[in-house]
Amino acid sequence: MATPALLRVVEREARVYRRLWRGLAFSTFLTPVLFLAAMGLGLGHLVNQHSGQVDGLDYLDFVAPGLLVASATQLASGEAMWPVLAGVKWIRFYTGVVVTPIGAGQLYGGVVVWQAIRTLIASTVFLVVAALLGAIPSACGVLAIPASALTASAAVALLAGFSIAQDSDLPFPVITRLVILPLFLFSGTFFPISQLPRGLRVFAVISPLWHGVSLARDATTGSFHVLADIGHVVALVAFIMIGSYFGVRNFGRRLCA
Repeated sequence: MATPALLRVVEREARVYRRLWRGLAFSTFLTPVLFLAAMGLGLGHLVNQHSGQVDGLDYLDFVAPGLLVASATQLASGEAMWPVLAGVKWIRFYTGVVVTPIGAGQLYGGVVVWQAIRTLIASTVFLVVAALLGAIPSACGVLAIPASALTASAAVALLAGFSIAQDSDLPFPVITRLVILPLFLFSGTFFPISQLPRGLRVFAVISPLWHGVSLARDATTGSFHVLADIGHVVALVAFIMIGSYFGVRNFGRRLCA
């Protein structure tokens, strides 16, 4: 349950975003849409022309939900690293927050909740554009928006707790290049993971992104697999719970020591 203190953190993040959103519009809204146009329409035309459909779908229909979730999760992951460390080390505004009635755990929760809200906004814009391009064949595609937010929340929940415990940002580029980017490429976003070698397939399946992409693709195509989709939701909630356990603990240790 969201507490008033947690909502204050969300309010603060929303106020900051309201001042900065114009500068963030390209990375938040335009880059994913341009990626969709390039991959879905450009490459998709070649795929459909030479190879036929992918998993029974036109390539644009296949890649759109993957890009929706993957781009939102990639953006949220970045927000869970450098800005979190800035709050405790460089700008140190987290230190000021925890001397108020807002506790470290509520601060952590506010960070996760705000990124979920931001993902909802970005995903809604993406979905509207994708629908105008003809990439959302089912009205159930609106369910891809909460699927995207749930996936981004799982990533933020895991990364924010890690970031708060760091003394420098040196691990962040490593995580970006060796974890986030490979997941972006190999979690079913651009092609089915059944085409991957077994080792990489396991790596994809145990990631939050694959579960989110699968959920979103079922929603946008209207082809639900009930038991599998329930499993995807349970897995994402489990990631959030695991991340929250370590996140609340690490925020408390770093800010209340």
